Amino acid sequence: MSIKEKAQQRASWLPSGQTPAGARYKTLADQIAAAIASGELKPGDRLPPQRLLADALEVTVGTITRAYKEAERRGLLEAKVGSGTRVRGKHSDEPNFHHLSKATGDSIDLSLSIPIPCALRERQLSAIMARLSEQPSALHNALEYQSEKGNPEQRKQLAAWLSGQNLHIDADELLLSIGGQHADFLVLQSLIRPGEAVASDALTYPGMIACARQLGLKHLPVSMDREGMRPDALERLCERQRVRLLYLMPEHNNPTAAHMSEQRRREIVRIARKYDLLILEDGVQFVSAELRGTPFFELAPERAFYIFSVSKILSGGLRFGCLRAPSALIPQLAAGLRAQFWSSPGIVGAVACEWLASGDADILINWQNQELAARHALLEQVFRGYDFHAHPCGFHAWLHLPEPWRASDFVEQARHRGVTLVSPEPFCVGTQPAPQAVRICITPPTSIESLETGLNRLRDLLAEGPSPTAPLV
Repeated sequence: MSIKEKAQQRASWLPSGQTPAGARYKTLADQIAAAIASGELKPGDRLPPQRLLADALEVTVGTITRAYKEAERRGLLEAKVGSGTRVRGKHSDEPNFHHLSKATGDSIDLSLSIPIPCALRERQLSAIMARLSEQPSALHNALEYQSEKGNPEQRKQLAAWLSGQNLHIDADELLLSIGGQHADFLVLQSLIRPGEAVASDALTYPGMIACARQLGLKHLPVSMDREGMRPDALERLCERQRVRLLYLMPEHNNPTAAHMSEQRRREIVRIARKYDLLILEDGVQFVSAELRGTPFFELAPERAFYIFSVSKILSGGLRFGCLRAPSALIPQLAAGLRAQFWSSPGIVGAVACEWLASGDADILINWQNQELAARHALLEQVFRGYDFHAHPCGFHAWLHLPEPWRASDFVEQARHRGVTLVSPEPFCVGTQPAPQAVRICITPPTSIESLETGLNRLRDLLAEGPSPTAPLV
């Protein structure tokens, strides 16, 4: 029996029909897509190892590698260290937001990083809209077509509020966006070409992972420690590959809550200048001025972007934010905005900017910070003795699970106890293996009593250990 015949017998899947020797990678990627569409390949199915499939099809291993990478870029496959290449499921490596609807019965949601629910938020919004309704000129201005960069008056109001928070940004440096996620996408789409590389912490915001995948970018993970991205790992990566942009959350990483020191920030800037990297800083998770480090746009104004959004302080549903950009790159970004949807909605900006300028937002932020302090104190009390990390302004904690727990089993067993968590896979960049850790969000419960109940259930689960009926993987 030939090597080809042996390989064909062992392969878990082969393309339907005859595949000629030397078939190009895109042809095989198309065949993978057709097999998934027909149901021949199902979510979770493992594709044959690359060498085995190469032997079965009598093509080079390089052809199979490129085919798998192309299918992964299309969102069809996912590759993880230790588990091979599999067909992506609907849950796969992106967060499933089915739990955005209100929890019922005894279910407690600790999975979503959202502002703490409170009646004050709704009352303030009602008052803001009433005040706007009495300002005909403001309404007229908001309902007109806006410039690509956004309403000039709103940019001035936003710059003034940010400067009051010790984020000294000029209005001319700002472009208004439909939230932070949109600003991420705008920078990548406008400045990075398909196939080019961007880098981030090995564990990072799933929205950034989705943006890079959607745009066909090579998203590379960089090793982390308690301060986030390691400069030595970044420099080694830049020596091997051409990286165009760094995505960072230096105040507290999502999901690990790592906070970057001033020395670490300056070392990252040194490497960025040496290898000509752009720096995209995500500041959506708002941190009070006294706890915030130096933003990268102050350390390297010629190459650093800064993203701000009202989603964590006012409302996630408001969808309003801004992007601070180097002046030389603003024309490209403005062109990108114009091509996408012309400009951000004026009426949404009017509500958000009036909310910020009125002083009501500061009252809401102060209340939320006080509530966060109480919730973090509870977190410390409940998980004393366990390995977890959190930031005082953060909406979540990162809990390292003790042996023999595995994250997938912990999430599943927590669900049976009436607590919803997100597994670590959505935060993993590329082939980064999922750690045995979970993100615990402390903000979704309306009351601190409900949060305490949920945290106690998780603590009891940790103490009891995995159920003997739950398979460890």
